[in-house]
Amino acid sequence: MLRDTILIVENDEDSRKKLVELFQNKYKILEVSNEKDGIDILRNQVSSLAVVIFNLLIPAEDNFQVMKRLNKKKLTSRIPFIMITSEEAGKYEKTGYEYGVVSYIRKPFYSDVVKQLVDNVVEVFQYKTQLEVTVKNQTEKLKMQNAMLKLMTEKQKHMNEVLIESLSNLVEFRNLESEQHIKRIREFTLCLGTSVRKLYPEYGLTEEKLDIIGWASSLHDIGKIVIPDNIILKAGKLTEDEYEVIKSHTTKGAEIIERVIHLDSKAFCNYAYDIARHHHEKYDGNGYPDGLKGEEISIAAQIVSLVDVYDALTSKRVYKAAYKEDKAFQMIINGQSGAFSSKLLKAFTEVREEFEAIVKKYRDE
Repeated sequence: MLRDTILIVENDEDSRKKLVELFQNKYKILEVSNEKDGIDILRNQVSSLAVVIFNLLIPAEDNFQVMKRLNKKKLTSRIPFIMITSEEAGKYEKTGYEYGVVSYIRKPFYSDVVKQLVDNVVEVFQYKTQLEVTVKNQTEKLKMQNAMLKLMTEKQKHMNEVLIESLSNLVEFRNLESEQHIKRIREFTLCLGTSVRKLYPEYGLTEEKLDIIGWASSLHDIGKIVIPDNIILKAGKLTEDEYEVIKSHTTKGAEIIERVIHLDSKAFCNYAYDIARHHHEKYDGNGYPDGLKGEEISIAAQIVSLVDVYDALTSKRVYKAAYKEDKAFQMIINGQSGAFSSKLLKAFTEVREEFEAIVKKYRDE
């Protein structure tokens, strides 16, 4: 609604008439001689008022109770209030500002000054109102856009997760391992990663990074897709040449992730590549394929390396029976299954019970 009306609340008739004459050619005028009638108009026509010019019979200080009530009802934020005052009432002007008065007209007033003052106040206040409306509309628009973006991101994330699970399950199906293996690896990774995060903030792990690492761990053995059946399914001891072929699943997996798997998350692809290639590296440098040593191995690859060993020990494979959780734990701590950093072993010790619970929850049939 267009704000084109001025409300004048002034008990002095001469002053009221002067104000009416000043603005009647530019605004619609509502004039009253007392506060009660003025408040009634405010209640009924607040949306059409451009400005209120009023006199609260200052210097009666308690008359500010009217402004206090209007301010509490937030009317002073919707309409500019200009107070008529006198030289003697100057000491009360600060109180008026505190309750929402935007400016003052002093008696006796000069017509040109009053006209300019009122026009300026109306212009500034209407600009402020329009700006607030624009900001509110833009904020709502941004909220809708952000909600849509979030929905699209979540949908894309879900599609990525479905693809990752499908690929990882394909590997385990071909490798005659259950899909529970992938679930355990991911849960172990998140569990151990959370322990590392709490104990060793220097690694810079965050919940977001751990979530990505968890999903990336699902593809740690993707390279086994290209290993011949007669080798990957062999129940007996592998020959030296066959073992070299098995070891190539790390580099083949990294190559598949780099060349074939195209997801919109660069961070995921980087983690997946690193984990696939380096989850068989050992802290003492005796791992493969690159013989990395110590902290040359990323913390993500170190975590997946340990959980992969733990899962292999506690699971039945074509070439071995499953070890009990206690035995598997001791074998890792004692270095019987390869070297791990003291930090990683400390973090592993902290979540021993959680690992055992994961084994029970996702036990193979």
